[in-house]
Amino acid sequence: MNRSTRRLILLELNELNFDVVEKYIASDAARFPALGRLCEGPRVRTSCETQYEELEPWIQWASVHTGKTYAEHGIFRLGDIVGSEIPQIFELVEQAGYKVGAISAMNAENRLKHPSYFIPDPWTQTPSDASWWSQSLTAAISQAVNDNAQSKITLLSALRVIFGLIRFGRVSHYRKYFKLITGSRKKPWMKALVLDLLLHDVHWSMFNFKKTNFSTLFLNAGAHIQHHYFYNAMPLRGEMPYKNPTWYVSDDEDPLADVLSLYNLIVGEYFERKDTDVILATGLTQKPYDKVKFYYRLNSHAEFLNSLNINFTDVFPRMTRDFSIEFKDELQAQKAQRVLASVYVEKDGIPLFGEIDNRGNNLFVTLTYPHEITSLMHYVVNERKALLMPKVSFVAIKNGMHQGDGFAFFTPGVSNYGLADGAHVSKIFKTILRYFGVA
Repeated sequence: MNRSTRRLILLELNELNFDVVEKYIASDAARFPALGRLCEGPRVRTSCETQYEELEPWIQWASVHTGKTYAEHGIFRLGDIVGSEIPQIFELVEQAGYKVGAISAMNAENRLKHPSYFIPDPWTQTPSDASWWSQSLTAAISQAVNDNAQSKITLLSALRVIFGLIRFGRVSHYRKYFKLITGSRKKPWMKALVLDLLLHDVHWSMFNFKKTNFSTLFLNAGAHIQHHYFYNAMPLRGEMPYKNPTWYVSDDEDPLADVLSLYNLIVGEYFERKDTDVILATGLTQKPYDKVKFYYRLNSHAEFLNSLNINFTDVFPRMTRDFSIEFKDELQAQKAQRVLASVYVEKDGIPLFGEIDNRGNNLFVTLTYPHEITSLMHYVVNERKALLMPKVSFVAIKNGMHQGDGFAFFTPGVSNYGLADGAHVSKIFKTILRYFGVA
């Protein structure tokens, strides 16, 4: 096998539901020609776990990257891959003599000896490659994504993103960037599209310049928009169980159509390459949520913990409502768990943190309070109460929920190494190994 010419991209369009995509294509084929061609080509449906609490993207992408089901790899939380001894696809392909890179691969640890490039996802504590650009973009993206609920981006992060756009943004995409950036003033979901387009351009540039053999690109705007705006999907309006309030998003807006327009561009560029094979996978998918549920996020995790007199060594924001707390010993963690579990909202007595996972000297916590928070609402801890709204930021009204079906598409050069329809998503791992001739 010629190592210089064998090239494969794993394009991870997180949770995108192609059953819904096909309805958009049917309603406006001219707007989504590349997605239309994709849906006409080789593809399979994938499966994953059946328990709802196991239908999380950080579990399924860990399965793709390790070739193991959740029962086999045991990676349950975002960031848990760090320190795990389970081999990942990245280092296995590298050990076979190929050049490997990854951009934002979810719940993946950088164990590469000589990475072409490695920019981690914004929530996993693992280093980028040693280049200045990767380190700069890693810091900026992590800060911007984790503070997105407050629409807070630091001046340094903004400058890093601007420099990244200048360095990696392709001239042919300038008009698209301008439209998305100016549109984000009234359409906040456009910020996620700007990030995905930038990640695509960074990946495109590095993959070409480094002459990488195997590369992974993870894009999350589709999942983000389905979770937050699924009820506004025009082709499904008559089927939706609920309607978003107009203060949240206007009736005439369809954020999912906006992200599919961007993905039509990105998918077209990758699948039209003549020198590279592509696997496009979704990991899992979403369907419309059948309840009304509000998402909130702590404004300052450290400040809130300090206000509760909790002793900790570090705190790490994770995706949306989640955060993990490190302690010097198990006793501190146990004390903190008792305090956090006792915090409740005065209005209805519902706990603020309904999920607290104790891992010894580490707690993984989720702000689970599901109802709308108003300006006069208080939270209570140790018979003391304080206003809740100054402590949190509204994130979204949940519109989409996870389901185990996924999709995988292949260019002809890799379809012969593909997997059977209905196979567990972890089997993509073996497809990649077979493609590169790795035993």
